[in-house]
Amino acid sequence: MRIGELGERLGVNTKTIRYYESIGLVPEPERTSSGYRIYSEADVERLVFIKSAQRLGLALDEVREILALRERGEAPCDYVRDLISQELADIDRRLEELQSLRQELAALERRAQDTAGAKGSICGLIEHVRQKSV
Repeated sequence: MRIGELGERLGVNTKTIRYYESIGLVPEPERTSSGYRIYSEADVERLVFIKSAQRLGLALDEVREILALRERGEAPCDYVRDLISQELADIDRRLEELQSLRQELAALERRAQDTAGAKGSICGLIEHVRQKSV
């Protein structure tokens, strides 16, 4: 199939497919005598894998390493397990940060009526935060 068909089938922009080729995530496809790229079912599977890995939060460099391990005949699952553990730790950290931010915003909302009309300031709510963190 041609690049347009591949992109349409998978919901991937053709520029994205070309980019993946340029960085080595997808092997250079065969070409017709007129220069059109021709993709196989193996390319479809590879692109589905790449998009699935990205959906899980893996970076393209990490996906490239997974594919490289596989191509060398090594099982990449230990590497993937480590990546998943790191991603989970990252998510936990971000959740804690978001929970802390939520608590701070809720406290600001409760104080909003007391400070919203303060004269001589742009917005006392935000200035209070700035002073607190500076």
